Amino acid sequence: MSRGRVGVMVPPGNPSAEPELTRLLGSRADMHVSRFPVRPGRALAERLESYNEALPAMAYSFGDLPLDALIMACDSPRYLLDPDEDREGCLRLTEECGVPFASATVAVLEAVGHLGLEEIHLISPYQPWLTELAERFWKAAGLRIASVLPVRAQGGYAPYSMTPGELVDQVKQARLPLDAVLLFTGSGMATLPALGTLGAGNDRVLLTSNLCSAWWALSRATGKPVTLNRTPHRAAAHGKAS
Repeated sequence: MSRGRVGVMVPPGNPSAEPELTRLLGSRADMHVSRFPVRPGRALAERLESYNEALPAMAYSFGDLPLDALIMACDSPRYLLDPDEDREGCLRLTEECGVPFASATVAVLEAVGHLGLEEIHLISPYQPWLTELAERFWKAAGLRIASVLPVRAQGGYAPYSMTPGELVDQVKQARLPLDAVLLFTGSGMATLPALGTLGAGNDRVLLTSNLCSAWWALSRATGKPVTLNRTPHRAAAHGKAS
């Protein structure tokens, strides 16, 4: 079976997007990665703005490498925009590059539409101001937010430091409904190891930034419809997004 090629753009310090996307893409697509420029000394909001500004150059950073799909595997910069700006920017880059392009947030919205979902519980490892922007973004995109659960690493709000164990404990303590749709935002937070536990013995739908990004990319890279199952952790254990 011919393998697709997916170009992935990640922030410089992101420890989780590549391992999780590699596992989710499995044998159906090769992944090629380009990292956003390091911006030392800048506040988080400034760094996020710089990622949005650098996006066109990043899309061209793969040179003549033939790609079947391009994905911006980080969602926090897009929360500085509104959903229409996000989607229009992705469509513009698709036209300019000649390759299907999406941000993680666009991939999530397409996955939500694919599953016919309307209401989510948002799980966020971000600082409070960024979590508020994320909530506003998803509401503007037409989703109902049933609740927002901030999750913290031991040292504070730090997606890259959040362990799967900490994530599982805090979601369990929140006692969210057993039939809820949980959206875990943040491609840098390790989520795949937590999904099996959080989805066991219930009817929850568990969506993550990386899971939705892999599903979107595989749909374009293979040229075939990819089914996003209700229990993604089972598929992820076999290295697939569906």
